[in-house]
Amino acid sequence: MLRIETPWIGRREALVGLTSTVASLLVPSGLAVAQSDRVATPRQTEGPFYPVDWGGDIDNDLVRVRGEATTAMGQVLHVQGHVFDLRGQPVPDATVEIWQCDARGIYRHPRDAMGSRRLDAGFQGRGRSLTDASGRYAFRTIKPVAYTGRTPHIHFSVARKNGAALVTQMYVQGESLNERDGVLSRIRDVRQRDSVIVKLEAAAQIEQGALVGNFDIWLA
Repeated sequence: MLRIETPWIGRREALVGLTSTVASLLVPSGLAVAQSDRVATPRQTEGPFYPVDWGGDIDNDLVRVRGEATTAMGQVLHVQGHVFDLRGQPVPDATVEIWQCDARGIYRHPRDAMGSRRLDAGFQGRGRSLTDASGRYAFRTIKPVAYTGRTPHIHFSVARKNGAALVTQMYVQGESLNERDGVLSRIRDVRQRDSVIVKLEAAAQIEQGALVGNFDIWLA
């Protein structure tokens, strides 16, 4: 069983190991990708709500928060994939961060979770992991939801060891708001735009009632 080797996983290693095994079935290890099919993942804005607090529970399971009695609202989603360079080589030990709004459409950020807007305390809101030797990463989170002005999405930041970060966003295939989303529509290259839109499938083999999506990231 493949395990994501990262100091942030801790108590969820077994779950992520199972997620990684399923990922290997979806995208076989060592699968050759023709050079003509390699498309650099497009850069996108990190948005106004990049997490200001990376303290506390920041592992790769966003559905459970250490010390909270309840788990996150929303449908569980396992997001997994590989980080490659444009030569087709895996990028090990890359730092992968994700952040997204909760099921109520609120970010874990002081500028968003304020006033009468009540944050879901059971949702971690942001997570961090390292890619393993094959470039693989995995997160357990929730299916992203829409909020005013945006189609459902998850923010990603991927940084090579001692390198600059690529910031991008992952979208959900079939969402009606995709066609009208201003950030997504700024990606003019059709292949690049298609590369950040991910098909979600039932993942009963990982977790009952959950979904799974594979999002490979290609660093230029």
